[in-house]
Amino acid sequence: QVQLVESGGGLVQAGGSLRLSCAASVRTFSRYIMGWFRQAPGKEREFVAAITRTPSTYYDDSVKGRFTISRDNAKNTVYLQMNSLKPEDTAVYYCAANAGNYYRRALNYDYWGQGTQVTVSS
Repeated sequence: QVQLVESGGGLVQAGGSLRLSCAASVRTFSRYIMGWFRQAPGKEREFVAAITRTPSTYYDDSVKGRFTISRDNAKNTVYLQMNSLKPEDTAVYYCAANAGNYYRRALNYDYWGQGTQVTVSS
């Protein structure tokens, strides 16, 4: 069983930055693909970014160039640095762990955190 705990959300003005963290309680953290997803009110959960075991990184086009995903396997933690935030980035952000090989679809992820709210004001 893997437990994921996100932190770092909050309220920020447009153009500002936030750094999300996700701590995982698992000894084999380095074996998981780690992803960030988000869900805005009335919308489906959507892919934001993922980092593989290699690590390679992948981003949705909507955040490419503004967000950076990274991981620290020694700390069992994955990060999402969010810069140049826009009001449309407002959502609950979820961290997820994937023991498989496909990173983009939420259904491929085995474990989820409880989410952290990010609100960007205009």
